[in-house]
Amino acid sequence: MKYAQDIDICINGAGPVGATLACRLAHVGLRVLVVDRAPLVGLEDPSLDGRAYAIAEGSRRMLESAGVWQHLPGPSQPIREITVTDGRPRQAPSPLSLKLGPDDAPRQDEGTVPFGWMVEARHLRAALNMSLRSADHDRLTVAAPDTAHFSFEPNAVVVRLESGTTYRAPLAIAAEGRRSPLREQAGILVTKLPYHQSGLITIIAHERPHDGRALEHFLPQGPFARLPLPGTQEHPYRSAIVWAETTSRAERFHALPDDAYAREIMARLGDDVGNATPIGRRWIYPLSAQYAQRYVAPRLALAGDSAHGLHPIAGQGLNVGFRDVIALSDLLEEAHRRGEDLGNPALLARYQRRVRPANMMAMAACDGLERLFGNDNPILRTVRDLGLGAMDRLPGLRRAFVRRAMGV
Repeated sequence: MKYAQDIDICINGAGPVGATLACRLAHVGLRVLVVDRAPLVGLEDPSLDGRAYAIAEGSRRMLESAGVWQHLPGPSQPIREITVTDGRPRQAPSPLSLKLGPDDAPRQDEGTVPFGWMVEARHLRAALNMSLRSADHDRLTVAAPDTAHFSFEPNAVVVRLESGTTYRAPLAIAAEGRRSPLREQAGILVTKLPYHQSGLITIIAHERPHDGRALEHFLPQGPFARLPLPGTQEHPYRSAIVWAETTSRAERFHALPDDAYAREIMARLGDDVGNATPIGRRWIYPLSAQYAQRYVAPRLALAGDSAHGLHPIAGQGLNVGFRDVIALSDLLEEAHRRGEDLGNPALLARYQRRVRPANMMAMAACDGLERLFGNDNPILRTVRDLGLGAMDRLPGLRRAFVRRAMGV
């Protein structure tokens, strides 16, 4: 059979994980094909996604080295403080809380490193699209919108695009999201953890500056987070609200008139940044967690949500996916430099050993936090409040926790 082109890697899925991996691999000299069913231009439409990502410092450095961070069309917002509280709606939070500040963050020559960076999802999408378009076309080919059909042979993966071109690669990478067709084709089983919750997402304008401080407020029905965003000329003080409720309650809140919806936000936000007003659209997403039983199959690796999906309680979902990108691209770059088969079982086994245990720990931590804090049991409330207060008084533990979450 005559193949149109031999390549090094085919990535199915051009979401944040797949597109970043493609840019990073092309940047180090591999020939990459990235395929997505959706047109990339349409994904930049701000009406399609109201999310904002909390990008850990380790992830930011990776995005910078891949040539993506430089293309952000708008400013990012550093997170310099984090306050973690426990309480009930319309009541003052427990006096036992956890406050993370500059003293808990690592330092570098320029000063204290931020805990993370808030980036609107539409801005990250625009930066990824620009990076994909501006990459060396001899190294990076983008097929979007298009659909790929994969045939796994002993020594290669054959990729047939519906647009008519056929490619041959030693390895395919599934970065397709939670409903991964390649994962299903490989027969990899998935364990799902339903939470019967939905997440409400809103941008608010507020009367006092946030000063780069994020709030994580644990409530009986689910966590409520205020995440700082850069201001605009019209709204100088802005934040993103990520708010989890049982699905029935979330649907009811989502359907409220604007003034009633604003009151429900203020009942949870309190006097954190003064009076707040929702601006723009509001979104609702079902919440769940899941994990693949394995991350690899012959000539196939899973990355991002194809391998794992976390509860958003700690905002770590995308950062865990980016850790997959870092590990997989490092291994593939080293193997490419040595002239090794990029799809050999030993390399794939190293990838799984490097990332899956830590990813499972992150998922278990998020699941445990949700189950510990997402209830109104008075005994558990006392235990968790004492735990927050104890951690607040242990600077060494705080710094270790911060470093791990930052990925540095």
